[in-house]
Amino acid sequence: MKKRTIAITVLIIAQFVDLVDTTITNVALPTIQRDLDATDAHLEWIMAGYLLAFAVLLITGGRLGDIFGRRTMFLIGVAGFGLSSLWAASADGGTMLVAARVVQGGFAGVMVPQVLSSVQVMYEPAERGKIYGLIGAMSALGSVVGLIAGGWMVEADLFGLGWRSVFLVNVPICIALLALASFFVPNSRSDNPPKLDLVGVFLASATVFLVEFPLIDGRMADWAPWIWVMLGASPVALVVFVLQQRAKMRRDGSSLLPMQLFANHGFSSGLVVQILFWTANGCYILALGYYLQTALGFSPLATGLTIFAMSVGSIVISPAGDPLAKKFGKYVILAGGLIQAAAFVWAIYTINEKGTSLSGWDLSLALGISGAGMVLLIVPLLDESLRTVPAVSAGAASGAFATFQQLGYSLGVAVGGVVFFNTAGDRPTFDTLNEGVIKALWITVAAFALSGLCALIMPKLRPHAAEPAKEQPEAPVAAASH
Repeated sequence: MKKRTIAITVLIIAQFVDLVDTTITNVALPTIQRDLDATDAHLEWIMAGYLLAFAVLLITGGRLGDIFGRRTMFLIGVAGFGLSSLWAASADGGTMLVAARVVQGGFAGVMVPQVLSSVQVMYEPAERGKIYGLIGAMSALGSVVGLIAGGWMVEADLFGLGWRSVFLVNVPICIALLALASFFVPNSRSDNPPKLDLVGVFLASATVFLVEFPLIDGRMADWAPWIWVMLGASPVALVVFVLQQRAKMRRDGSSLLPMQLFANHGFSSGLVVQILFWTANGCYILALGYYLQTALGFSPLATGLTIFAMSVGSIVISPAGDPLAKKFGKYVILAGGLIQAAAFVWAIYTINEKGTSLSGWDLSLALGISGAGMVLLIVPLLDESLRTVPAVSAGAASGAFATFQQLGYSLGVAVGGVVFFNTAGDRPTFDTLNEGVIKALWITVAAFALSGLCALIMPKLRPHAAEPAKEQPEAPVAAASH
């Protein structure tokens, strides 16, 4: 039991480090630009390169864990993440830093899927709810901690390292994770591991790239025609991928992403909730964070501390997440989505009422309630979506689930960015910025509400005791056609 506790702690910390790294760099960008004489394009791709490589490799990273062992791939991901962080910290130019960030995001895409897939193998179905609660709370905490830690590190100029400290901090953490994971994380894999589907890897990567790249780069490219061509090509690539996966499964049963996963009602309906939920998150993080700094003059650290109220709310409610999820199932997801929507309606009202006198404290209660709603949604969503996935497909399912998270987040950033910046205009004033953030937050409200309402299409709660604890073979391919 003690060994398993250490193992899950290591896995959750690794996922937490990835979440922190998606935001910790944001606040260092102005300093990076001055120090490296980086262009605006460099700054954009320091962020976008990480997210793009991360999204593209999630499905493949999950399947590699099924084939070669989840601890093996976790160790490779952590080692690569640490080395690329060191590379980023030593960068002497914008191009070098962008390259390091792309590599870092790729190794994160190998590391992160092993977390949820290992939970499915290490814990019986009835035990997973508490672990998902911890993961949910850490998810709420990670992005905000990145803003706070990044702002503090840059302002404190630790050891004279300036912005380089936001990357160097990963190195000792990764060394500790490698040492602990080597001894405590089990190297689980499929009993009958499939062969690596290289054609499927290419097609899956191309499909995600054709969606993710335009969403990340669209606003920066002023939504040029080639952006829309890429988006238009993505459904074609998806159809080709699905057809290839079905043919591969019929031929030798070793497809990259088992299509029968999508015949699993809990898993497929959970993906719908997942993408809507993360669309809401991507939208508000961009719009609210930018508004607080540009319209009201908040420092990056003050902005992070304001949003930290969400993490407080999630931590407070976290112990209740698992018991509520076990008793009420998908209706807790419904409540979580509606609570978050209502909390952001309150935030919109507060922003309108306070105007230029708005302080972080004015938003704290609304954001804290939203954080509580986040845990109520995440805990049962993970449990209800993944509990009936056979352990043989744990990595593939976890990779797909994480990919939908990333696609939803990028969609929220893209849509929120278009609405916010188009409303603010080329020469933003307080009034146009205020109007922009309110419009973007209404999109957040709608996405949170829809994520909760879509929980109603999920299957009814089934007793955990009825779920198989052991690894089961994948369902015959014929099941995918029903």
